[in-house]
Amino acid sequence: MSVQTVSAVLSLLAILSLAAVALRVRALAHERRDYAPVQIGAYRIRAIGFWLLVLVGLPTSVWLFRANPYTVQAAAPQVVNATGYQWYWELDTSQVTAGRPVKFRVTSADVNHGFGLYDEAGTLVAQTQAMPGYINRLTHVFEAPGTYRVLCLEYCGLVHHNMIAEIP
Repeated sequence: MSVQTVSAVLSLLAILSLAAVALRVRALAHERRDYAPVQIGAYRIRAIGFWLLVLVGLPTSVWLFRANPYTVQAAAPQVVNATGYQWYWELDTSQVTAGRPVKFRVTSADVNHGFGLYDEAGTLVAQTQAMPGYINRLTHVFEAPGTYRVLCLEYCGLVHHNMIAEIP
């Protein structure tokens, strides 16, 4: 089971639990009850919730964080300077080697652009913002050789749809 699947299942369980609590509170909202017994029950529920978080949530979080996607790369990165213009990308290097880290230094000459890297199947594999006067750094390893496309992810004007560059 992947980390994303475990995260999705745990998130769903947490959401369903919170929904059940909200529904229970809503159902009991109109009852008149003495404060002292309700307070004791609430403190008991709070203590159980706390220990569930400590005993289940903490180990689960540690287990999920073990698969950190931001590991240090051993090879020196290839550097690609990318500048967004209305309505094209200027890449100083269009050829990169698969399996080695590529450090993109992304900026814009005019307005904000979204720098999105897509694989041949059209799946977004990495992205950052291109902003005037600022250089965002994005490091990505292209696992397989192929032609990757750079598309603008933020509407930047009339010819936004033609803002495409390729990295073979």
